[in-house]
Amino acid sequence: MPIHPDKLQKLAHRVLAIEAEAVSQLAARIDARFVRACQLMLACAGRIVVLGIGKSGHIGGKIAATLASTGTPAFFVHPAEASHGDMGMITAQDVVVALSNSGETDEILTLLPLIKRLDVPLIALTGNPASTLATMADVHLDVSVVQEACPLGLAPTASTTATLAMGDALAVALLEARGFTAEDFARSHPGGRLGRRLLLLTDDVMHTGERMPCSAPDDLLKDALLEMSRKGLGTTVVVDGEQRVLGVFTDGDLRRALDRQVDVHTARVAEVMTRDCKTITPGALAAEALQKMQQYKINALPVVNSAGKLTGVLNMHDLLRAGVL
Repeated sequence: MPIHPDKLQKLAHRVLAIEAEAVSQLAARIDARFVRACQLMLACAGRIVVLGIGKSGHIGGKIAATLASTGTPAFFVHPAEASHGDMGMITAQDVVVALSNSGETDEILTLLPLIKRLDVPLIALTGNPASTLATMADVHLDVSVVQEACPLGLAPTASTTATLAMGDALAVALLEARGFTAEDFARSHPGGRLGRRLLLLTDDVMHTGERMPCSAPDDLLKDALLEMSRKGLGTTVVVDGEQRVLGVFTDGDLRRALDRQVDVHTARVAEVMTRDCKTITPGALAAEALQKMQQYKINALPVVNSAGKLTGVLNMHDLLRAGVL
């Protein structure tokens, strides 16, 4: 029979309330054991190896990925595969983080003698402080829950949420302890939007050499217009004989010149250019260039070195295509 929409909403609210309570209860368990776990992970000369099977394995993969992307090298190992060769991925320089709600997962217990033989610190996240895994661990973090959100009490729901939240707490605490910055995060995510904003430089996207629209101050206005059209950047940079920037001539300058009824066939570009033009330096962030363009409502920006010489030209469309915005 179809279930009434109101009941579906009530069920969803119940799940969220149970899982929110499970996470809330973790706050009281952030104690000396949590601190010790962080200290072991900070002192790790190798990598954090996360173990888990079933739903705990999925959570373990996410925790390992979060650690790795926030400055703590980590990877996930499936316990069953570890028993068939992947145990060799764990070295004496590592720290093992094992996840098991029951604390009695056979595939993990099988590995404990090997982990102990390596003298590798073991951090356990379980829902049973009296379990074998909890008692054999160097540090046990209690992620037990009063009840699962599953009405049958069978499917791991609140327990996996609590474990994931504890993993996030560890990762963020380590991030802060390491002084991990947004720039560090970007280096771990070079293909993401943040990576592009924090790593892409003006040098990576600017037009250089023959692709730069340039004019001399004595060039006729009509010739400057031809240069703008050929290079397609909506501007031409006016430079002297040594490539020092004197100003820019843009579409806006053209409109203002036409309003003044300037003769494009006889006027010199120096007569109508913008002298106090905005510029940016080589090596600056492309995101900084975009911000400057938006602030001053311009679509192109000369890239000028410390000697005042033109080294490139940036265009708004190039920055947008590069995914800087």
